[in-house]
Amino acid sequence: MSRKICVITGTRAEYGLLRWVMDGIHQDPDLTLQIIATGMHLSPEFGLSYQEIEQDGYTIDRKVEMLVSSDTSVGIAKAMGLGMIGMADALNDLQPDIIVVLGDRFEIFSAISAAMVARIPVAHLHGGEATEGLIDEAIRHSITKMSHLHFVAAEEYKNRVIQLGEQPNRVHLVGGMGIDGIKRLALMDRAALEESMDFRFGPKNLIVTFHPVTLETATAAEQMQAMFDALDTLEDIHVIFTMPNADTDGRIVMQMVDDYVSCRPHTKSFTSLGQLRYLSCLAQVDGMVGNSSSGLIEMPSFCKGTVNIGDRQKGRIMADSVIGCMPESKSIQSALQRLYSTDFQNMLNDVQNPYGDGGASERVVAVLKSANLDGLLKKQFFDVPTSILPSGDSSCA
Repeated sequence: MSRKICVITGTRAEYGLLRWVMDGIHQDPDLTLQIIATGMHLSPEFGLSYQEIEQDGYTIDRKVEMLVSSDTSVGIAKAMGLGMIGMADALNDLQPDIIVVLGDRFEIFSAISAAMVARIPVAHLHGGEATEGLIDEAIRHSITKMSHLHFVAAEEYKNRVIQLGEQPNRVHLVGGMGIDGIKRLALMDRAALEESMDFRFGPKNLIVTFHPVTLETATAAEQMQAMFDALDTLEDIHVIFTMPNADTDGRIVMQMVDDYVSCRPHTKSFTSLGQLRYLSCLAQVDGMVGNSSSGLIEMPSFCKGTVNIGDRQKGRIMADSVIGCMPESKSIQSALQRLYSTDFQNMLNDVQNPYGDGGASERVVAVLKSANLDGLLKKQFFDVPTSILPSGDSSCA
């Protein structure tokens, strides 16, 4: 009997990372692909990106509505509850043999909570990473503990998943998922991309993605303004903005981007570029600015620089092409000057991407196909040998 593998996706960026895993499952005659779309995919405000999944030739088996019209902490919590209710019904209908999820967002936490109660094994991609400025940090590690197969992007992340008590033989080092899209897609040239986007590149070009830092309170507007002030110091600059995710204070960021773009003719914002146009943009611009994980995982493969602002990605492995800075105008301005400096630009050709050089999707599919699912649900906690734990005073005061 064909093994039913259900891929759950809630955002445009996450789908871009999952796409080639989905393709490998779909193409394998011994596997049956199921897809559940939820979260931002189903929201007109975020571009109805489920349509991109369908345009790529996939059938969405279930759509689980969960977003509410609020970006407050109360609204996000309610969305998580709605998601868990909807996922319970979807999983009961589809009865998958195993579920595949990626990352650390609240939509996926709801899905995996429902799967745990339904006794369905979970395969988790991109676990073990650290993002100390986000609620995603706790969500990611929680999903690890509710998952049964783990696919990680770097050796450090593999060690962290094992440190969380997962059996080493269930943790597979495969590399970063986003690199496969760069290797597999025929990216658009500049002329075709300009026509598709109705946007003209200039002497200098940047792509900007800035998300709220969800463990900070009411900092989004101040940090956005600092970034705008720094961008305004650059001459002959053309800027492509991609809108933030559905996070707390996300609407503040979206409104500020709209206001900024409205009075600057060489800028344009996009709710969803789609994977092909997005990666093509990365290939054409001089660098990325903001706090997106894409600047750390995908951008180094283009030998382009990233200005990484603030603490959203704090704790992640970063290539030499990533310039960290404080979320303050002068610090961002200094980082932008370094990005365009001759010494930095000359160094970029030698940059190595710490997340690998592709092939992660094939490795994931191979394990999903061959893994023995019998007894997978009952997990034995793996205790890290005490000889490698840090020493300390164990006495009771």
